[in-house]
Amino acid sequence: MSDTGVDEPQLPPSLRTSRQRSERVKLRRGLGFLGMTLVLPGSAQLAAGNARVGRIALRAWAVLWSVLLLLALGVLVWRSALVNLFTNAAVLVLLQLSLVALGVAWGLLFIDAWRLSRPPELARRHRLGFATLTAVLVLVVVGGLVASASIVSSQRSLMTTVFAGGGDTQAKDGRYNILLLGGDAGKGRTGLRPDSLTVASVDMYTGRTVLISLPRNMEDVPFPAASPMHKKYPNGFGCKDHSCMLNAVYTYATEHKNLYPDAEDPGVQATKEAVEGATGLRINYYALVDLKGFKALVDAVGGIRLDVNRRVPIGGGGSKIYGYIEKGKNQRLDGKHALWFARSRSDSSDYDRMARQKCVMSAMLNQLDPMTVLTNFNEIAAAGKEIVETDIPPSKIDQLMDLASKAKEKPISSIALVPPVIYPGSPDVAKMHKLVQAKIAKAEAKDEPKPTTTGQPTTQSTSAPSAETSTSPSAKKKKKPKSTPSLKPGQQTEDLESICSAS
Repeated sequence: MSDTGVDEPQLPPSLRTSRQRSERVKLRRGLGFLGMTLVLPGSAQLAAGNARVGRIALRAWAVLWSVLLLLALGVLVWRSALVNLFTNAAVLVLLQLSLVALGVAWGLLFIDAWRLSRPPELARRHRLGFATLTAVLVLVVVGGLVASASIVSSQRSLMTTVFAGGGDTQAKDGRYNILLLGGDAGKGRTGLRPDSLTVASVDMYTGRTVLISLPRNMEDVPFPAASPMHKKYPNGFGCKDHSCMLNAVYTYATEHKNLYPDAEDPGVQATKEAVEGATGLRINYYALVDLKGFKALVDAVGGIRLDVNRRVPIGGGGSKIYGYIEKGKNQRLDGKHALWFARSRSDSSDYDRMARQKCVMSAMLNQLDPMTVLTNFNEIAAAGKEIVETDIPPSKIDQLMDLASKAKEKPISSIALVPPVIYPGSPDVAKMHKLVQAKIAKAEAKDEPKPTTTGQPTTQSTSAPSAETSTSPSAKKKKKPKSTPSLKPGQQTEDLESICSAS
């Protein structure tokens, strides 16, 4: 039986050997064309097909490798410029279209290489395997480039949706102060109220970070003198019914947009000013993250590992408790459980919750390595869109990523402006400013003196201008209760290890 399915007389051994040799030559020729197309697209066409197409493909391939080599050099020499380039929306659109076009063109070259191999002349037993190999190569190359284009699309969407810019890009006495807000616009809530308020103060040279936590129920928070809210509440944000708390500033300013006619988000702007008044720090940037976005982000990176030092209820706060996060070391929590670990209020105080939130932030910082980000980029980008907003500009992403890498190498210092040190119902603002400055100075003292633009070592002075720096008048009128909630041991320690480790 011949390859065509027709019975033939038995061939002599010499002729059979000659035909088998011819079949192997044809197969090697076909495999050679596929290999040439994989390694040097266009070379198969130049050798046995349309030479003009081959020359165009080879020139395009040479240009592509030249660009890749320049990019590799840019990573070493012009990293900031390169990051700025690839966070530009127009450049990302062009790159996305180029990847799709490259994938389609390369796939067509593979199909043409298969045609040049003259499949009908191959031995019957070779045809199916050769066609399958060609199809696999087309799918792998085209699929890989289309997937890359999808990642670029996610990057572009992330840049245009999340990183809108508008923040203060100038470091304040050698530090970047970033306000992290956890927003909860849950059912029954009036507007979006930040339930979690933390300032990450990051050294612009070393990345050494201090986390400053503020209780959401802090009253009489002062505003800098230049703030529109200062004119409205010159003695601090206070009300007779005690509803004017720190996390209500957002809602108030959102409902009174006339106070901030030029602000993209009046609620965030007012909250930034309130935090500046409370801490004495100038805020560079903010990031407001919805709880749904936090859950999606943790799931996108495959969960985080935490020490759980006591059972944490899942549920509660007016609803049924339907489970617990059990005590234990090095537990991997998915998005749902990490969210409950950070937000659970049942059987604990707001101050316990603030401590747990800092543990989650520390875990995210330490466990988000570049490979995790790369392999889960689409999911992370989708989760990133759940960030309601941030004023970090794309041009500063490279710098902040570099600082985050440095921060991972150092213990994170922590301070919580809560009882028994600070009473939220009547906070001593001057004391809060001193505590923040002392904590930052202590953290900076662990590193070598850092140069400034004048060539002199930096000195610590990150206070916001014209902020209220003494106890507000309304605070003086109130009497501190005889007993206030107290922190557990370790919640005011120098770093987070004693808070976040299971005993």
